[in-house]
Amino acid sequence: MTSRVLVALRIDAAPARVFEAFTAEIGEWWRPNALFRPSRSADGRISIETGVGGRVLASRVDGEVDVIGQVLAWDEPDRLVFSWRPTSFGPDQATEVHVRFESVDGMTRVVVEHVGWDQIPQDHVARHDFPLDRFQRRLADWWQDLLASLDEHSAGTH
Repeated sequence: MTSRVLVALRIDAAPARVFEAFTAEIGEWWRPNALFRPSRSADGRISIETGVGGRVLASRVDGEVDVIGQVLAWDEPDRLVFSWRPTSFGPDQATEVHVRFESVDGMTRVVVEHVGWDQIPQDHVARHDFPLDRFQRRLADWWQDLLASLDEHSAGTH
């Protein structure tokens, strides 16, 4: 996997707090996006099961649950890696999301690196026929939006 989207944001909370918010509370801050649907429907609530081998799930309003990834590394509170497999992906298709939680000046720099989109064909529904560079810019915008939501949530009273 050579292609990557890299985004980062500083959050005014300790790494342990931000890691907890990212993993255990992801369903509270994750924002759906019409272009990047991980599940068969837009109403999926994301959750991550604890530890290596845990599943990344999208639970839908109708009660169905889609497995959209698997935890590959769980180094609390420093690092999380999971596969990302929207339901539109074939069995041999996956990307990976690498997340680092770095302590910087009393804050946490969250670095998200989403890799492997060069393995997904341009004509695949998940790529929307975008050339790779344009697709990755759109994906980076979405990750920035997600990190802003994580920032709001992490700094809240949770």
